[in-house]
Amino acid sequence: MSYESSAEPIKVGYLMDFRLPEGYPPERRDDLTQPFELVFEEASRQGILDRGVEIVYREVEGLPKGSVKAVIDAYGELVDEGCLAVFGPAITDNCVPTREAIEQRFRVPAISVTGTDDWLGEWTFSFPQGSLTDEPIFWSDLLAKGGHTDVGCLVEQSLVGETYIRNFRRACAARGIRIVAEEWIAQTAQDVGVAVRRLREAKAAAIVHCGFGFGLVHVNPALEALGWDPPRFMGTAFQNAWINDVMWRAVLGWTGVDQYDEGNPVGQRFLDHYEERYARRPEYCVPVVNRDVATVLVHAFADAHPLSPRGVRDALERVKMLPAASGAPGTRLSFGKWTRRGWMGAGYLVARQLDPDGVNSRLVDRFGQE
Repeated sequence: MSYESSAEPIKVGYLMDFRLPEGYPPERRDDLTQPFELVFEEASRQGILDRGVEIVYREVEGLPKGSVKAVIDAYGELVDEGCLAVFGPAITDNCVPTREAIEQRFRVPAISVTGTDDWLGEWTFSFPQGSLTDEPIFWSDLLAKGGHTDVGCLVEQSLVGETYIRNFRRACAARGIRIVAEEWIAQTAQDVGVAVRRLREAKAAAIVHCGFGFGLVHVNPALEALGWDPPRFMGTAFQNAWINDVMWRAVLGWTGVDQYDEGNPVGQRFLDHYEERYARRPEYCVPVVNRDVATVLVHAFADAHPLSPRGVRDALERVKMLPAASGAPGTRLSFGKWTRRGWMGAGYLVARQLDPDGVNSRLVDRFGQE
């Protein structure tokens, strides 16, 4: 290739703010980055991008098991490597302080799947893989549809848990649902037997979990020990089931909020392409979510003038109404001036349950459909 024809690749940071456990399936690790690679390669093939895109991956232990400092330091490393945008961090308790560092020090745009609106800012965009404000409304919808008027809550002691429960109280009041007990539990897997027993003693007809999800690990065994099997609901912590067998067993029997909908034709066409390329069809949320993030980055890189962090930020604001692979049919991707949440429409979240086989899940409900 001649001197005039060659160009350095665009660099994108991928910041995973929790360390995947030992034994995490290698194919699921591939599901993190391969959707990006597939979208970027297709954009180059179609001539949308005139240079390649390189993914620079960092994996650190942020909260709840590690520290915010590790996350901010990793973000700085990605900036120093020349990344024009960063995907991550993802966990609310890490995102809020990292946003401050991005605005004050780094000034490189970031896209996160965090559920908190406190992430949204001048340089920070969101594909909320759930929402700390939306999900409580959806829980109340599911409870009302099931006729469950008395509910008990297990609330993780964290920013995630506190925000969830505050919004859930409001949602329950609007639907005539009574919260009969709120039991606060640790962010990590600890003994929750007393908390679960108190929910039963309060005569809760159903349980809602508010948190990131690690605090859920011992809830099902505690229920089994009591011989109690109430309907139980959770947020996008449901998506942690794909981490390992421990989390799958913890989530089994719960109705959770998810973003994989097999009825979405955009998502199914993407998985057709994925299966053709990689000889496997991962039918869960991560590949379609990451496809959507990669898609808006492609449009931003193609429209960034100059190709700089600020140019990419401004181009992200011009991404409008692209069909999404995530969520229910008809979900769209759209940003704008101070519009920092990318998925549009109530259907960007759906309700699912896991199958006991440890592999599959099934659609329970679509929000926004009465």
